[in-house]
Amino acid sequence: MLSSGISELIQELKTRGARRVALQFPEGLKRKAARYAAGLREAGFDVMVSGDPCYGACDLALDTLADADVLVHVGHTPVDNRDRVIFIPYSVDFDVTILEKALPLLKEKTVSLVTTVQHVHLVPAMEEFLRSRGIDTRVAEGKGRTPCRGQVLGCSFSAAKDAGADEILYVGTGLFHPIGIALSTKKRVVALDPLSGICSEVSGETLLRRRFAIIEKAKAAKNTAIILSTKSGQARKELAEGLAALSPGAVIVTMQEVSPDELTNLGFGCYVNTACPRLAYDDQVRFPVPVLSPQEFEIVCGKRRWDDYTVDEIP
Repeated sequence: MLSSGISELIQELKTRGARRVALQFPEGLKRKAARYAAGLREAGFDVMVSGDPCYGACDLALDTLADADVLVHVGHTPVDNRDRVIFIPYSVDFDVTILEKALPLLKEKTVSLVTTVQHVHLVPAMEEFLRSRGIDTRVAEGKGRTPCRGQVLGCSFSAAKDAGADEILYVGTGLFHPIGIALSTKKRVVALDPLSGICSEVSGETLLRRRFAIIEKAKAAKNTAIILSTKSGQARKELAEGLAALSPGAVIVTMQEVSPDELTNLGFGCYVNTACPRLAYDDQVRFPVPVLSPQEFEIVCGKRRWDDYTVDEIP
């Protein structure tokens, strides 16, 4: 029996007059591909599945879409406008009373509530819970790459800044988002993992110390490559060209997948990443040489001061 989610998708595909459907899933959801494909085939659609790595809505399977009428991207909200792409967010539920664990750590007068796309459907319930406990809760409206209220991405923390609160409560898994929020907003951040119940105050100081050492190492590099992504939502061509102009010896290198092996094969002494901002921060230990953010390269080139450090975001 078809789930309501697939049934609704089938109805939209029929409304669009689609016959050939391409499916795309991020790494954590790929095992759902067989179920979606079976449901669509039963409804009479021709189906193909993209098996390439996928890291977000910025990484659409446009090559697969070229052989289909519609691409169905499961797990994210759109970061730009695409006529033949249907986005289906994947929701993860939890009991909002878990927010009780965050209350002892909240200290300021107003709190900005932010979360990831998996939990944005629970924002109203989380708001209501916090306010029932006397917390002056602010939630920013969605815009741009984060269309849902209170939504943050690893490359966009505008919802944390736009709410105008004194401190931020991040509800979600992992530490990259709250660390990025702390560095982007310069405000106190409390992170609650709603699945494990672990709650703590987050600081970006450790990351800053690590990045300072990488910047110093990059200053000794004999040559530099500016990485220009060819992925749909990561291709920041103007930024890459502007960065290349800062250093006479810098060369722009286009890449689909940024991997340690590829960087080793290219052989540059330093890389500047204009693709997914998380690459430089999350994966540096895997790379053979320094991989800088655009702002860090500006520090190397003397165009930005260290005390003006900020994390890379895609507006």
